[in-house]
Amino acid sequence: MINSIMGMTPVVFWLVVTIVLAVFEIITLGLSTIWFAFGALAACFAAMLGVGIIPQIVIFVLVSVLSLLLVRPLSVKYFNNRVSRTNIDALAGKKVIVSGDVDNLKGTGLASVDGTTWNVRTENDNEKILDGETVIIKRVDGNKLIVEKERQI
Repeated sequence: MINSIMGMTPVVFWLVVTIVLAVFEIITLGLSTIWFAFGALAACFAAMLGVGIIPQIVIFVLVSVLSLLLVRPLSVKYFNNRVSRTNIDALAGKKVIVSGDVDNLKGTGLASVDGTTWNVRTENDNEKILDGETVIIKRVDGNKLIVEKERQI
């Protein structure tokens, strides 16, 4: 089957597959194709040892799946852990002082964050926050900051 693909031997075929997948991984840096490159490399070694085509395919699939399931969680934990929150995501957790009473039912309440004025709302419509109180931003919902009162210890 693989012998008939453009006259390549199985070793050359698996080597080409390995290189293509590795190059694609380098370009995308998404930890998505490297696992299949490992599988293709293992199949290439099997082909070098004279293993038949069906076992080569089985080795490719097994090594790809096992490396995906076993190694990926570790690599994601150690290599993709330097993501810093930016823009709107960076607002969550910040403390701000509200201007004007925050009342969801009346639609009132504002806060200034980094020079931008935002509408402020609470998660609970019955909760009121008075002008000048410090709140913590929980999340951003459209053009509104969803906040909670700062807990005093």
